[in-house]
Amino acid sequence: MSSNGSRRRDTTVADVAKAANVSKAQAARALGNYGAVSDDVRERVLAAAEELSYRPNELARSMNTGKSNTIGVVVGDIENPHFGLATRGITDTAKKSGFNVILINTDEERAAEVEAVQVLLDKRVDGLIVAPASSVETQHLQHVQDSGRPLVLLDRAADGLQADTVTVEMTGVAYESTRYLIEAGHRRIAFISTLKTAAPYREGAQLDSSQIAERVSGMRQAFLESGLTLPEDLVRLNAGDAESIRNITREVLLKPDPATAVVASDGLIALSVVEAIQELNLSIPEDVSFLMYDDFAWTRLTNPPLTVIAQPVYEMGVAAAEALIRQIEGRKPAAIAPTFSARLIKRSSVGAPRSSERPSKAVPSR
Repeated sequence: MSSNGSRRRDTTVADVAKAANVSKAQAARALGNYGAVSDDVRERVLAAAEELSYRPNELARSMNTGKSNTIGVVVGDIENPHFGLATRGITDTAKKSGFNVILINTDEERAAEVEAVQVLLDKRVDGLIVAPASSVETQHLQHVQDSGRPLVLLDRAADGLQADTVTVEMTGVAYESTRYLIEAGHRRIAFISTLKTAAPYREGAQLDSSQIAERVSGMRQAFLESGLTLPEDLVRLNAGDAESIRNITREVLLKPDPATAVVASDGLIALSVVEAIQELNLSIPEDVSFLMYDDFAWTRLTNPPLTVIAQPVYEMGVAAAEALIRQIEGRKPAAIAPTFSARLIKRSSVGAPRSSERPSKAVPSR
């Protein structure tokens, strides 16, 4: 006998109706919890459904009710712990409210994001949470809003889009962390990001990510207020895979006028940067100071523990899900929208540059 012939057929509404001795329409109303049915019919139908291990056809239900109880989430890189933690916040919150989550990864490619959004709309999700690959090219997100589908932006803002946005303003903490490095004696500070750009960074260049634009802006502000110039040759974008990040790290540390401090734009980049530093037989912070965005458990376990810029990523995921579910359920926005801030946590990976006359030791926390 073929495997198809032996496969058990899924239980249908008609099967439940027959077992409960009611009409198919009555069974459908009782199972879908819509329309008028008597308590007696409802009890018989639910008992039959349990006896037959009936599972509802979610697609059919969504076509009947217009609701799928599903949220679509689109992020740039699920390998990045930043998005992993945010997604956990989303899924925990969605589950409590009876929503399932469909997650799609885009590798920070706008074309992949456009396709992902369309796939989710075709699957009739009740709303979308998107971490936009571009804060500039957002026509597809405007289309979502124009269609009336609830939308929340996570982690990055989008120009001209009046959507609920859950993000951290980064200019201030980027300024603070850069001032911290400058006060330690650093002038050659490298910044490494995976943001894709057509050309090397120059002042005035439009950056697709609001997050990266704010971080570079904060760095530039700190240099200007210190009477210095941001070393644009050390603002390195277009970092791709781990090997690419290690190559960029080697380049900035082996230049004739090398970087004396490196800032990694996220935890995934940080792992490859630290690996490259170790491969060059350099020590943190004696040979090169290091600072990274995001605070994960492993940053406290390294030797030395790493100085980080911590963000409330899980809480941001929770807030994004809450804002979306509020829209889906037709409730008013929160009277006061939650605001999130990042903070610099000083540990032991920042010291005076080797060329400085100051001793090569970790800068004490203040």
